[in-house]
This record gives sequence, structure tokens and C-alpha cells, in this order.
Amino acid sequence: MNSSDAPEPRDRDRDPRNRDRDPEGRARNSRPRDGLGRPLPYGAPGVERQPEGIVRTPAQSLTEAQALLDEGKPFHAHEVFEDAWKSGPEEERALWRGLAQLAVGLTHAARGNVTGGARLLRRGAGAIGAAAPVPYGIDIAGLTAWAEELAARVERDAAPVDAAACAPVLRAAR
Repeated sequence: MNSSDAPEPRDRDRDPRNRDRDPEGRARNSRPRDGLGRPLPYGAPGVERQPEGIVRTPAQSLTEAQALLDEGKPFHAHEVFEDAWKSGPEEERALWRGLAQLAVGLTHAARGNVTGGARLLRRGAGAIGAAAPVPYGIDIAGLTAWAEELAARVERDAAPVDAAACAPVLRAAR
């Protein structure tokens, strides 16, 4: 096979025999990612991925997600929230899904996706606003206000935001 016969990179991704697989054989894209979760070319240096499927206590989830948000890695924080929503009790799933939506909204806002960022920030604020009683010291009122303010700012400025500088505070100060 000469170089002109080599499949195009997109063709490589479409052929199921060439898909990246995890140790269990499930399809997983192994391309490196940047800090906002965007794929980089194979071989490029990237940010270490957040492991998926980890069962944590709610306190561990909040602590780990806060650290990732503070580092400007909202995409990674969303993975932590997603694990909590998938492994947590049914009555808390909407709360954790809402927190994941807030993190993805911040991710989109940092990427410059005005419409997606604002929409997910507002959707997440609505989801967490329905949580009652408020568990684990989560600052629902503060997060809701943060999300609404950031959504308005993103729409007004139509420019990417600095994810670390805009990171929310998940728990109310005691």
C-alpha cells in the first residue's frame, strides 16, 4: 500500500475495526484532549482525562469537582458530576445532572459557544433549583445566581470566558 492508498483520517475513525477501545473492548476515543475537553490531534500533548465510572461519596464528588472547576477544567468536573448522577440515589439524580449541566455550560462558554453555554447554564440552574431539601451544603441560591449572571454575560459579550476565573463556588460558606 502506498501513501496515496492510506485511508483519510476521517475514514479511519469510521471503520469500526480501527476504533479506539478500552480494556473491556468498548469504543473509546483515545485522542488527547485540551483542558476544555476538545480533541487534539493524535500524538499532541493533552490534559489527562478524568476517569469515568468512579463511585465517590457526595462530599468527595463536590470536593473533586470544585478543585477541577478552580483549575479551569469544567469539562472534567462535569465527568465527576455525571458519575455522581449515575451512581447516586434516584431522588438526587436531577440535582447531579443539573450540576453537570452547569459545568458543561461553563465549558461551552469558555469555548466561545454563546448559545450552548447560556442555554446549559440556565437549564442547569433550573434543575438544581428544584432540589429540596438542599443536600451536602450545596449553595443552590448562589449557583443559580452565578449561572444566570454568567449566561447573561456570555450572551452580552459574545466572547469566550476564562473558565477558572468564572468558576462557581459549589458549597455555601459556613
